[in-house]
Amino acid sequence: MTVGFHSPLPPSPTGVADYAAALLEALRPFSKLKVNEPGGDVCLYHLGNNQLHADVYRLALSKPGVIVLHDAVLHHFFLGTLSREAYIEEFVWNYGAWSRELACELWEERKRSAHDERYFRYAMVRRVAEVSRAVVVHNPGAARIVTAHAPAARVVEIPHLFRAPEPVPECEAMRWRTRHGIAPGTFLFGVFGHLRESKRLLPVMRTFARLRETGVDAALLIAGDFASPDLARAAAGLFEAPGVVRKNHLPEREFWTAAAAVDACINLRAPAAGETSGIGIRLMGVGKPVLVTAGEETARFPETACIKVHRGIAEEEMLMQYMMFLALNRRLAREIGSRAAAFIAANHAPAQAARRYWEVLCEAAQLP
Repeated sequence: MTVGFHSPLPPSPTGVADYAAALLEALRPFSKLKVNEPGGDVCLYHLGNNQLHADVYRLALSKPGVIVLHDAVLHHFFLGTLSREAYIEEFVWNYGAWSRELACELWEERKRSAHDERYFRYAMVRRVAEVSRAVVVHNPGAARIVTAHAPAARVVEIPHLFRAPEPVPECEAMRWRTRHGIAPGTFLFGVFGHLRESKRLLPVMRTFARLRETGVDAALLIAGDFASPDLARAAAGLFEAPGVVRKNHLPEREFWTAAAAVDACINLRAPAAGETSGIGIRLMGVGKPVLVTAGEETARFPETACIKVHRGIAEEEMLMQYMMFLALNRRLAREIGSRAAAFIAANHAPAQAARRYWEVLCEAAQLP
């Protein structure tokens, strides 16, 4: 059986591309693959919420196969790819004639879409979920979203795979810290990936400033490009604060060096879009304690293998207490990281994921 494989691939600046590249390698022992070209007995389509996936989305509708929803909320994808009229009609198709006025309102207020809960509440996945032979998701939150929009869809949860990198020598990580003015004894927190409002950057930076005021020896690395001009303007002055290290998007090798250099990762998501963070999986996979937002998207992670921060009015206070706990209890921080690495190795290995994908693809190929 030949599988048509459709996805952005490196060097496209998206975590989906990195995931797809790792899955491609893991699937090759199972099947012949036609990558981003016509053909295949059954097709696998990787979908996310940005314009890089426009062609893949159209193909998934025209030749139904198995879709992988890296974001179960496609609302932002439609805001970025459709005209006003087409967006409104798509919204109404998903939610009924009653929603036309709401659709008009959401279009006019679309500058708020990065942080307004309404744009995450209406996922707009019905059309592609209904037509597809199977829908692959990575967590229970995404499964719930798809089932709510397309109750008859076959939804399969496959853990987000983790491909272990080449180990970074400790001396290389220490040199990286030294180049960026971070002393060996300083506890370094890291925020990685595309910077948008839902990653809670401003609350993280406010909390970090409070942590420094208590006298805790800590630094904060912010590594990634801004996906939101409004957030970039709001955060600009905060990068001058003591202890903050600012880097743009990191090439793959430097990313892993920086990952080795940090002592903990902050990887919050609110509002959530049903996504499992590839950054979070990577940092847990290399043995770092990761602070995540509690919710369905992180429900499969054991409480002992990560630190779950609740969203809402208690978010910043919880974050403050957990950051202080980690910085002052380094042995326990390393133990959390070790448990995280063991959990990811046992449940997120590429071979395991590839075998599950192969089973789903074989089933889908037999459907009419």
